[in-house]
Amino acid sequence: MPGTNKTCGLIDRWSVEITAKDADRLEEAAALVPPGTKVPVTFLPGETFEARVATARRVRELGFVPIPHISARRLHSEAELRDFLAALRREVGNDHCFVVAGDPPEPLGPYPDALSLIRSGMLAEHGIKRVGISGYPEGHADIGNDKIWQATRDKRDLLLQGGHDFAIVTQFGFNAAPMLAWVEQVRDAGIDATIRLGIPGPASVKRLLGFAARCGVAASASVMAKYGLSVTRLLSNAGPDRLVEELAERFDPARHGDVLLHLYPFGGLRATAEWVRDFQARHGCAIGG
Repeated sequence: MPGTNKTCGLIDRWSVEITAKDADRLEEAAALVPPGTKVPVTFLPGETFEARVATARRVRELGFVPIPHISARRLHSEAELRDFLAALRREVGNDHCFVVAGDPPEPLGPYPDALSLIRSGMLAEHGIKRVGISGYPEGHADIGNDKIWQATRDKRDLLLQGGHDFAIVTQFGFNAAPMLAWVEQVRDAGIDATIRLGIPGPASVKRLLGFAARCGVAASASVMAKYGLSVTRLLSNAGPDRLVEELAERFDPARHGDVLLHLYPFGGLRATAEWVRDFQARHGCAIGG
């Protein structure tokens, strides 16, 4: 099948995101997830630091690589950040994290954005070697593109100066063309880090549209039709098969560099892992990557 090698290369080493409440669901799906898979653990309101640490520890115990999110604006103090990082190192042996500004319009403490948290130097002090940062192929509703690009370059510079490896993980989308056009812009900016393109796991149209509206992701009728869904059939389900196939068809390793996929399991962890397994089987890929 034309494109199979590129298709398998994209879906290989996939990552999947969970919340602090999803440890049991991850355990149920664990047999379908390859050992060593990167599993970011989100930083949502209403969760305790103890729960986040416990979930990261469970991810590690299941044989995966936990990547705890740190939401800069949700931190109340430097001490809160220090204690969280110390607990992750002590109880999880953690050396990965993902730093994001977070949703609050105003910071709850000393960190107004991800850049200020990186600048604090606390990540290196607590043994963090690899840091994930956000990417927005379709822009951000509250931040201008010029500001986003400058912040990305500044994060790159600070992370490299601090001895960190880093990767960019993007907001999810439904359209391959703007994703890869954005990847080209990243490479043109001199940034050669691994990029994980966010794609939604299988879910209903209603659920996908709800997350898209919440996250500012383009989901017009024409975009969704191209993705394989009809906005008039809200209860119908689909996986991102067409999106991944188009990404693979358009993907040029020499131009786009190291690009992988990051799955948002909107329809459930097990359903997402089963979709990956079935997609790999249909395309003749090694099951599990």
